[in-house]
Amino acid sequence: MRTTRRIALAGFGAALLLPLGVGSAFAADGDVNANLTPVALNGAAASGTAMVKVEGTTLTVTMAANGLLADAPHAAHIHFGAEARNECPAASDDADGDGMLTTTEGGPAYGGIVVSLTKTGDTSPASGLAVDRFDTAPGGEIAYQRGSITVEPDVAQAIVDGKSAVVIHGVDHNEDGVYSGDAMSDLDPTLPAEATDPAVCGVLMAAPSGGVAAGTGSTAGTGTSTGVMLLGGGLLAAGAGAGALAARRVRATV
Repeated sequence: MRTTRRIALAGFGAALLLPLGVGSAFAADGDVNANLTPVALNGAAASGTAMVKVEGTTLTVTMAANGLLADAPHAAHIHFGAEARNECPAASDDADGDGMLTTTEGGPAYGGIVVSLTKTGDTSPASGLAVDRFDTAPGGEIAYQRGSITVEPDVAQAIVDGKSAVVIHGVDHNEDGVYSGDAMSDLDPTLPAEATDPAVCGVLMAAPSGGVAAGTGSTAGTGTSTGVMLLGGGLLAAGAGAGALAARRVRATV
């Protein structure tokens, strides 16, 4: 029998938030970029790009992705942890050996949520699963831009220093076109794991002179079509249309 559930807010950030330590009295300025590529083992045929402009403790984030599960909510965040490896997860992070990576299993690589990339309202870790304020990827694509995001000085510094990652969540392991399956989320046991497992990830790094950072390891190899949309200006027009869409529900098969 097919039922419909909304993603709940509770429980998302608590499982991953890692101590950031005492905030610095200063924050650096800079521009960083990430190539978003599929998270190991999770089989997302998706790619994307993200750019973050840091001015003191204020961020402007621009992001585009395609190949995601269409017309389904996709939580997206900037992750950082003082004790994390500051990279995207590898197959070796599959702690339970089930052949898939959960958000929690990715935590040692990319750390906890420091910014929720919601379209409106709060951007703190508390909005980690604010389903009505994340993009629903019409046609499998996300086009996002948001400014005036305020963070703590230590988070701003970590982003400028290349120690944070952008992660978009939501996969379709069984390829049935909806969030479903017997495996339940490690963040909220009432939800399918597909709804919260990480799909694509990229480490935010300073761009080399004359172009977007190419990325290394699991952040390399992003498709060029998404990068052109992001850097060529088409993102702004696409984002305006996406913002008018109503929030969608997560469908789970039980």
